[in-house]
Amino acid sequence: MDLPDFIQTLDAIDLPIDEETVSTNAIQSDKGLMVIFTIHQDVSLPPHSHRGQWGTVLEGSMELTIGGETRIYRPGDSYNIPSGVEHSARLPAGTKVLDLFEEPDRYQLKR
Repeated sequence: MDLPDFIQTLDAIDLPIDEETVSTNAIQSDKGLMVIFTIHQDVSLPPHSHRGQWGTVLEGSMELTIGGETRIYRPGDSYNIPSGVEHSARLPAGTKVLDLFEEPDRYQLKR
């Protein structure tokens, strides 16, 4: 799925992963942060926690462990990660996910 031009022109976020591995398009408000993650190379995210996060898989699949329970999410599947709950993920190349973070400053925008 190609993202529309107006989404592709949204700001990227500053990640500790290079843009050849994961590219992003984001909108930030004072109430939260919405990010579309496009995975170009396989990625594994170690266990971590932060404030609330909700997301949905747009393309591909994702193995997500939330609070010790692991599940495979596919296009159209949504997930909710409550604030403070430890989670980790494995995302293969070709996956796109849309995440909304409760923290508006979870990641800084690259402008």
